Amino acid sequence: MATGNNIRTYYNGQWSDEDVAIMRAGDHGSWLGSTVFDGARYFDGVIPDLWSHCDRVNQSANAMMITPTVPADEMVAIVWEGLKLFPSNSAVYIRPMYWALDGGDLAIIPKENSTGFAICMEDIPMADQASSATLTTTSFRRPVLEDNVVNAKAGCLYPNNARMLAEARKKGFSNALVCDVMGNVAETATANIFLVKDGEVFTPIPNGTFLAGITRDRHILNLQNNGFNVIESVLSLSDFLVADEVFMSGNMMKVTAVSAFQDTCYQLGPITRQVREMYWEWALSEKK
Repeated sequence: MATGNNIRTYYNGQWSDEDVAIMRAGDHGSWLGSTVFDGARYFDGVIPDLWSHCDRVNQSANAMMITPTVPADEMVAIVWEGLKLFPSNSAVYIRPMYWALDGGDLAIIPKENSTGFAICMEDIPMADQASSATLTTTSFRRPVLEDNVVNAKAGCLYPNNARMLAEARKKGFSNALVCDVMGNVAETATANIFLVKDGEVFTPIPNGTFLAGITRDRHILNLQNNGFNVIESVLSLSDFLVADEVFMSGNMMKVTAVSAFQDTCYQLGPITRQVREMYWEWALSEKK
């Protein structure tokens, strides 16, 4: 079961108004973890960067050695068709996904041109603008390309994120600020991360250990177009201890203010508010 309500599933060429069973016990994706997905968001009549999310799931499939079967343009059309099953005022999480059906050599490598595809959509409300996250450190690190498929949005990466999140919550925090193997900050357990210091905006430079998200890139572009200096840089945990503002960036909730890292507290600052306002202004400008 997914996390939202009113689940609709596109599978085998048609939409169903239920959470359809899509995998068999013998599917490569079921027992060897060859699943990739992406996420987009429908709200207020728009789906920001939908094509980019659909294109990225195809890139993720290639990285996982799964043959992608649905061009991004076609995927976009399927999504808009499926949204007719929801009330127009819904906030919907849109998740296209692939998995390998069969294995090739020794069953380990996904067999070429043997691909499962589905889209799951579900009602999940957008975050309350007053909500915020608290961060702590975690003993777990982001992997590197040499030991995992960090160039894909792959299901097999998420047990590690779950360990980070569970550890943080046991310590009384809502999320974890996660480092790479060198001890530099990469992201949180669930989203990309930004900090503000003296009016400038900083975010970890992509180094192949985490996905530099589509929404992250959109925030950077919006900030730059509005005269802000955005610096992609190597950041340490200590940089966050002296930050003026910290916020998270992800497709699910777009912008989440951070109210604390360890014992350091932050207010919901003016730049975090502006980032949220700029995102919604840009997103609604795309309304058909």
